[in-house]
Amino acid sequence: MATISKLSTATPSSSSSSFPSSIRPRSVQPQCFVDLHKAAGFTSKVAASRLSVRGGRPSNVSLVVRCSQSSGNGSAAKRTVLHDLYEREGQSPWYDNLCRPVTDLLPLIESGVRGVTSNPAIFQKAISSSNAYNDQFKELVQSRKDIESAYWELVVKDIQDACKLFEPIYDRTDGGDGYVSVEVSPRLADDTEGTVEAAKWLHKVVDCPNVYIKIPATAPCIPSIKQVIEKGISVNVTLIFSLARYEAVIDAYLDGLEASGLDDLSRVTSVASFFVSRVDTLIDKLLEKIGTPEALDLRGKAAVAQAALAYQLYQKKFSGPRWEALVKKGAKKQRLLWASTSVKNPAYSDTLYVAPLIGPDTVSTMPDQALQAFVDHGTVSRTIDSNVSEAEGIYSALEKLGIDWNYVGNQLELEGVDAFKKSFDSLLDTLQEKANSLNLVSL
Repeated sequence: MATISKLSTATPSSSSSSFPSSIRPRSVQPQCFVDLHKAAGFTSKVAASRLSVRGGRPSNVSLVVRCSQSSGNGSAAKRTVLHDLYEREGQSPWYDNLCRPVTDLLPLIESGVRGVTSNPAIFQKAISSSNAYNDQFKELVQSRKDIESAYWELVVKDIQDACKLFEPIYDRTDGGDGYVSVEVSPRLADDTEGTVEAAKWLHKVVDCPNVYIKIPATAPCIPSIKQVIEKGISVNVTLIFSLARYEAVIDAYLDGLEASGLDDLSRVTSVASFFVSRVDTLIDKLLEKIGTPEALDLRGKAAVAQAALAYQLYQKKFSGPRWEALVKKGAKKQRLLWASTSVKNPAYSDTLYVAPLIGPDTVSTMPDQALQAFVDHGTVSRTIDSNVSEAEGIYSALEKLGIDWNYVGNQLELEGVDAFKKSFDSLLDTLQEKANSLNLVSL
């Protein structure tokens, strides 16, 4: 089975100045509208475009996505807190999901979403659970593409189409926002050179200025990040779980900019995806094993505390003489991106990993649950550095209880890479079965 580094002969359709016909709204397809309304006790259940409102509690504003059979993109959406998040506090709300038709993103863009992230698990769910990919997949296999090559062409098409939707935001912000992220094969997490080649291939074949190539922050891939940035390719560094690894990611970005030799660095950008909720999931288990009142009182506090300290590190590293020298060449800060923002423990507030992490020059990428919750009852105010001393106290208290932050980061990284590999392998198996069911022959 081919690996991505061997797919240089693949020829998915490149981006163009106009929308591909495949993503133009059609009158025969339901078109989604976004309404905002005051609700003093909203109890209905509405589901469309993978966003839903489940009532039972009073709320001031609810995002309701409703569908009709009319043509066009629907009525203009009214203002949401997502607009305030960006305009008042400088944080960009992104959506952590992608599937066909990508036009499902249009109402979310209207409601204030400014970018999209994807990963192998997202594509596994999208492709395996939808018939929207069948026609293209059948054509690919009939043209004698192997299963993995066919997978990448399915992915590249979605990424290109999504990039086109977000290109106006990218242009309007001079490359500050409007990005769509696509990840290299998770099989390459321990392969420095393989990751570099995969990133180069994806960057070339997607051929959109607003694509981010996602590279995991594993130890073998830290040098990959530097090399890819050096080549002028914009990167979303993913699976960051610890402060130590985050600092290595920043250094790789700075090293890459310095080594690039470009006179204008303004088009080489990056985000560092710092994962939050999974940190609490693991540390809460460790605290429950310790079992003391002090330990139990710290449950649900570790992730936000570490994230607050990551922001302090961000501010420190992107200041001073070294950074100012790069700014003179047009360099842009590698923004912190809060990932894994959905709440895993139902006992916690459903905005726990969004509301306390609001700050300028950051991104919050939210899956359906977190996005809906924040639009429904989130409050917009700068919170990321509102109580740094408390964050430092929590971080230190956890260390004194025996929590090894390096162990936590390494363990979560292993689990994250493994989960993405399993999603990737599962999807390839599903595609092989689909090829068999269509009486197609895989090479």
